[in-house]
Amino acid sequence: MVSPYQTLKEEVWEANLQIPKYGLALFTWGNVSAIDRAKGVLAIKPSGVPYDELKVEDIVVVDLDGKVVEGRLRPSSDTPTHRILYRAFLNIGGVVHTHSTYATAWSQAQQPLPVWGTTHADHSPAEIPCTPVLSKAQVERDYELETGNLIVDTFLQAKPARDPEVTPMVLVGGHGPFAWGKDASKAFYHAVVLEEIAKMAIMTRIASGSFPVPGLPDHVIAKHYERKHGPGAYYGQK
Repeated sequence: MVSPYQTLKEEVWEANLQIPKYGLALFTWGNVSAIDRAKGVLAIKPSGVPYDELKVEDIVVVDLDGKVVEGRLRPSSDTPTHRILYRAFLNIGGVVHTHSTYATAWSQAQQPLPVWGTTHADHSPAEIPCTPVLSKAQVERDYELETGNLIVDTFLQAKPARDPEVTPMVLVGGHGPFAWGKDASKAFYHAVVLEEIAKMAIMTRIASGSFPVPGLPDHVIAKHYERKHGPGAYYGQK
């Protein structure tokens, strides 16, 4: 019998297999999920299963309260974080979490990722924020759930509030990166972009030596972002 969530599970399975292919995580250090909002469920990688052993039937389906709807394995331990993001950011359809080297380095430094070049500006006109490190009380209360709350607060409580569609990625202080998008594939794309611009930023800081790195001028940032994402976007094919 074919699962009523088969298409969703295949989407998530395929996206998870891209994690090692693009070098975003070692062993089992990452996960991808996707949501079917009409059915009120999300599919996610099972906890601790290596990518080279992962099968479509291993993908776990849960509802937005975390109850397993389909699957014989335990869902990723990061599932509560994914659930919070889907509840708060209503236009996203996929979420990715990894421990990719360069983005995690910025997370461990507890620093936002500045807009230092057009590669960054092509994908977001704003710095990639870094959350604070979770407090002892938050960790003891519900670590993964509070990680999601921390990300949401970092976006919605900023002045002005950050738009999760304009900046579809975040660094969690002391932890690592999360990214999202309209589906699992786009979320994974943003995770790859985040790792690459984090790498470029580290190389830029090294290249600058003791000199401060100048920020990219606002007019260049706006041009690069708008030509891909603005109302008059002209990058790519029609």
